[in-house]
Amino acid sequence: MEPYRVWTDIDVRFRDTDAMGHVNNAVYSTYLEVARQAYWQRVDPGCSYDRVPFILAQISIDFRRAATVNDAIRVFIRTTWVGRSSFGMRYEIRARDGEALFADAESVLVIYDYASDRSIPMPEALRRALDAIEGRALPPKPSPATR
Repeated sequence: MEPYRVWTDIDVRFRDTDAMGHVNNAVYSTYLEVARQAYWQRVDPGCSYDRVPFILAQISIDFRRAATVNDAIRVFIRTTWVGRSSFGMRYEIRARDGEALFADAESVLVIYDYASDRSIPMPEALRRALDAIEGRALPPKPSPATR
């Protein structure tokens, strides 16, 4: 598996936790969004995140270990494939020391034109930027049988 080249640190806040003192499962999606913001700043430095050319189409999170308010976490993120009008991302949410794996996740993002309210083909410049961040040519979208 390719190493992660982008990550962001997050301090777990008390408000992120539930009555049991664990990070609430819905908060993990927010942590992934924060990582996508950090990744997008690498793609298009200085661009406002409210102008990203994609929408979140699918997300899957596997919870591995409960994170608590005392945990300092690091969210790793990478692009794993690029399709005609979408791309896939993979994440790991770990303790900053790298020991504990709290969750891993995958998402599909669709290139989207907000003015026409529809998906559009992947711009070549974006494909090149994703390849550059990952340090390699990204493979095409995997077929359902190979996932």
